[in-house]
Amino acid sequence: MSALDERARGEILSLGKPQSHRPGATLIRQGDLQRDHVLLLRSARPGLSACAKVTAILDNGVEVLLGVRVSGDLVGEMAVLRGMGRSATVTACTSMLAFRIPATAFITYLNEHPQSWSALTSMIMQRLDWANQRRLDFAAFDVPVRLVRVLSELAARHGFAVEGGTALGVRLSQPELGRLIGAKEAAVGKAVRLLKENGLLKTSYRQVIITDLERLRVFDSEG
Repeated sequence: MSALDERARGEILSLGKPQSHRPGATLIRQGDLQRDHVLLLRSARPGLSACAKVTAILDNGVEVLLGVRVSGDLVGEMAVLRGMGRSATVTACTSMLAFRIPATAFITYLNEHPQSWSALTSMIMQRLDWANQRRLDFAAFDVPVRLVRVLSELAARHGFAVEGGTALGVRLSQPELGRLIGAKEAAVGKAVRLLKENGLLKTSYRQVIITDLERLRVFDSEG
């Protein structure tokens, strides 16, 4: 939505009907052959960002966290554009509104508004870059540096200033962070302790505050 002007944002929202979802609700399910709609995520109330996680189950049964989506993000578009089933599960992490936009109305709007096609293409490329970077990180760096890199990126995309530092902007548990960087929970826990000992992080239940974002980035370059 941030790539569209105010008028286009209003037009896109007018295509769908908002549906309320509680934390833990499944918005899209992997393997579902239904591909007749996309969802546009919005906050349930002012000052509270929507947050959802995108996961997939591999053939060996392992669950992988592919990414996080927040207010203004579109989900479910790949199944509509490719004419295939849902490739991942999208689960609400916070209370949110999801505007359900019929596939036909969505495609018609894109075709009639080239600006929207450009914004959608840019979004897809950014997500591809994110996925490619995670694969490169997995091959090149150990767990602490992989964690630092993904925390820095999440903070840059979704973070906001709070007393004592920068809130990550998305609520992720340590197991979820591990799935995001391809590491086991124990290894993530050890990396989190290392960063906390260096005065770079403060954590509570599903919340991470980066106390010094610049020093965190220096830790990345030194790693």
